[in-house]
Amino acid sequence: MPDLPPSGPPANRLVVVLAYDGLCTFEFGCAVEVFGLPRPEFGAEWYRLAVAGLEPGPLHAGGGIRILAEGGTELLAEAGTIVIPGWRGLDAPVPEALCAALRAAHARGARLLSLCSGAFVLAAAGLLEGRRATTHWRYAAALTARHPGLRFVPDVLYVDEGSVLTAAGSAAALDLCLHLVRRDWGAGRANAVARRLVVPPHRQGGQAQYVERPVPPERAGGSLLAPLLDRMRGSLEEDWDLARMAGAAALSRRGLHRRFREATGLSPGAWLLTERLARARELLESTPAPIAAVAEVCGFGTPATLRHHFRAALGTSPVAYRARFRR
Repeated sequence: MPDLPPSGPPANRLVVVLAYDGLCTFEFGCAVEVFGLPRPEFGAEWYRLAVAGLEPGPLHAGGGIRILAEGGTELLAEAGTIVIPGWRGLDAPVPEALCAALRAAHARGARLLSLCSGAFVLAAAGLLEGRRATTHWRYAAALTARHPGLRFVPDVLYVDEGSVLTAAGSAAALDLCLHLVRRDWGAGRANAVARRLVVPPHRQGGQAQYVERPVPPERAGGSLLAPLLDRMRGSLEEDWDLARMAGAAALSRRGLHRRFREATGLSPGAWLLTERLARARELLESTPAPIAAVAEVCGFGTPATLRHHFRAALGTSPVAYRARFRR
C-alpha cells in the first residue's frame, strides 16, 4: 500500500497527545519520544507537544505510573495533530464529549492519529466511516464487528488516509509516527530521529521494510566479523562472492554462514543485498546521481538489476522512490 507523498511541514505544529485513566504507556511514550523530545539539531523548525488529560489527574498508566497532564481536552481545539494511544479497554465506552471534540478538530483541519486500539476511539467518533483503517490483529474482529462501515486493512503496519492515520500493534506506533515525520519534514529528519531511537527509519505501511542499516543486537561472533563487514560496506561496488568473503574472514564457507547468522541474523548474501539497497536508498535520497551510476557504485552493475532488487525488496522502483523521498 503506497504511502502519501511528503506534504511539507504543517502550518500548525502543535501535537496534542491524549492521556486518560488506564493509559497505554508504551504508545503514549512513542508519541512523546518522536514529537516531544527536544531536537536542537533541527533549530526552531520542529513540533510542539502538549498532553491533554481526558479526566482530572493524576491519571493512572500501565506499569504503576501516574501522570499529571498540563491541560484538558480544551487543548484538542488548538492542535494541528492529535495522537490517541491505545484505548483503555475494548469494552470501555468512549465519552461522547471526546468524540465531539475529535470531530470538531478534524472538521477544522487537524490530523488524527490512532495507535493500536486507539482506532476504537476514532471509530466511535465516526471518523473511520468509509475510510481504510487498521489496528492490532487481536482487535480486528471486534473493530470490524462494531464498525462495519470502515474499510479494514489487515496485516499492515499502518494506514495513511491523509488527515486520519491508524497504526496496528504497539511497535507500529513508532512506524506511524516516523512516517508522519517523513511526510512533514522529509527523509533526512525522519532518518535522524530514527537513528536516535535506534530503529529502522522507514517501514512502509504495507510492511515493505525500508531498512536504512540493520542494527542487530550484539550477538556472538559479531566482533570477529566486524572488520569484514566494514570492508564490504566500504567497497560495495566490488564482487563479494562467498569465496572472497570466507577468505577475507579466514573462515570456511560453512563457518562464514554460521558467523553471519550469529552476528546479523542474515546469510552473507542477504546481508550484502540489504547493505547495497541501503546505500542505493541513501544516494537516491540525497544526490541527483543517474540511476546507472547508483546501480554501479552500489554493486548492482546495471539499472535493470537495481530495479529488480528494489522492486522485490521495497515494492517500488528507484525512480519512484527518489521522487517520493528526495531531500
